Amino acid sequence: MAIKSASEYVNFYLDLNMGEGNNLERFANNEKMVLKIKLENKNMDKVAIKKGIEILEELVKEIKENGEKFVLEKYQNN
Repeated sequence: MAIKSASEYVNFYLDLNMGEGNNLERFANNEKMVLKIKLENKNMDKVAIKKGIEILEELVKEIKENGEKFVLEKYQNN
């Protein structure tokens, strides 16, 4: 897994340029689901996947507490 920080996830999301219908919270929740599925694969680095899930959970929590705009501004290009 290449993404190791909240800032990297936010910039990855922004680089995808998915349009108006998708928001960071939805993206983070979807990514978290994908990582949980990958945990079941024997050949994957489970420590890195669990770290990714933790980062995404913190991002979602921060979005709910402070709003998406705040989180985007906080982590964008850090």
